[in-house]
Amino acid sequence: MSVNARVLGIAERWIGTPYRHQGATRGVGCDCLGLVRGIWRELYGGEPEVVPAYAPDWAERSGEERLLQAAGRHFSTVASFEESRPGDLVLFRFRPGMAAKHAGILARMTETDVKADAASGDADLVGDHAGAGQLGLAMARDAGPDGIWTRAADELCSAPDAFIHAYEQSAVTRSALVPGWKRKIAGIYRFPERDF
Repeated sequence: MSVNARVLGIAERWIGTPYRHQGATRGVGCDCLGLVRGIWRELYGGEPEVVPAYAPDWAERSGEERLLQAAGRHFSTVASFEESRPGDLVLFRFRPGMAAKHAGILARMTETDVKADAASGDADLVGDHAGAGQLGLAMARDAGPDGIWTRAADELCSAPDAFIHAYEQSAVTRSALVPGWKRKIAGIYRFPERDF
């Protein structure tokens, strides 16, 4: 199984974890960096590096590109969105001139997400994900021996149209990668392939 499929499967299991600033424990609490750290630990057995304490407004105060620099040290750079795949790390910059300060895992919308969008009356999102019904077939498959859904491999066949992230004051969730989010992308990175 590819590293992207493994990352996506692990990220799926974090959905619903409550938001906790500086947290990094599935089911207990995490922020966006904690989600990435938790996935890394599950893949490779430890933290990529020690993370110092940080305030919620660290990016606004320091202006340092800490996330981009750390991603450059531990991940492979993906040259463009067109080359990205579900399971890649995506970093966002909320405002021009500010440091990138939000992270997520590229993904695909699921049939459940599309139904929720339809129920909420968000026709724009439903139209963007009309083909997502085919994912329902893949979702019916059993989990592999390590508990990672085999549908993750199927989701890798299409370009990302969503991302999984820790949503402040809520929980880890899957959000549609709408144009407003795409414009905020500061970098895309791939987890390193290793023997699993």
